[in-house]
Amino acid sequence: MRFLVISGLSGSGKSIALQSLEDLDYYCVDNLPLGLLLSFAQTVMTADRLGHESVAVGIDARNLSSDMGSFPTIMEEIRKLGFECEVIFLEAGDNVLKKRFSETRRKHPLTDERTSLDEAVKAERRLLELIEKNADIHVDTSLSNVHQLRALIRDYVRSDVSAQLSLQFMSFGFKQGVPGDVDFVFDVRCLPNPYWDPKLRTHRGTDQPVIDFLDAQAGVNQMFEDLSGFLQRWIPEFDKENRSYLSVAIGCTGGQHRSVYLVERLAAYFHGLNKHVIVRHRDLQ
Repeated sequence: MRFLVISGLSGSGKSIALQSLEDLDYYCVDNLPLGLLLSFAQTVMTADRLGHESVAVGIDARNLSSDMGSFPTIMEEIRKLGFECEVIFLEAGDNVLKKRFSETRRKHPLTDERTSLDEAVKAERRLLELIEKNADIHVDTSLSNVHQLRALIRDYVRSDVSAQLSLQFMSFGFKQGVPGDVDFVFDVRCLPNPYWDPKLRTHRGTDQPVIDFLDAQAGVNQMFEDLSGFLQRWIPEFDKENRSYLSVAIGCTGGQHRSVYLVERLAAYFHGLNKHVIVRHRDLQ
């Protein structure tokens, strides 16, 4: 049975993630006190009629800080029960979080008459630091909308590939900043840019005119060969470390053409090698 812990900073999308998991027939419990996590897992393991094959538990800053130090030990005990465990940690930039709270007029759980929103966000980062360090998957939701986050969670938790290292290929534009939730970042701004061709400017990297243009560029093909060769060489080493995910980000100027094209091409290549592949176009319009 799969046992997911969904944690993260307030305002980063934990409730959205849990709702997505409920749609996938997970048995979900939000804001369970950390001290009760092991007892809950034991109850689930021995339940005769749970009615679900997978469980997800939301853990956030409302837990007592004194319990946080025992998180790694608790997760190890849950794994000993026979669960396939993973921890997903959601985060976002401080300014993004403060903006979200301001726009929704929601109260941060750590604010009070003596604690400002800025202080609460920083305190929450310290409180959840140990969970963040022990997370299997890190998701930065700073530039993700609700629909993108739902899709991303669905891709992450596909049960039929649970024992296989999953490759996430993400395209992005440097104009919007470098993603913080990836293992490798490759800059492909040195390649010919379809943007400067008026006939191609409004097309995307998934459109055939752009594909034909980039397919014809020797430098683009060499970049693909280098990236695919590098990853093919090192993926087995990551697999030996029992990694669940390996995230690769490809960046161009705007995240519309070159990075999108290469992500799609790399994804198709590794899918052809029977790898589990997740595709995410962060800035594609």
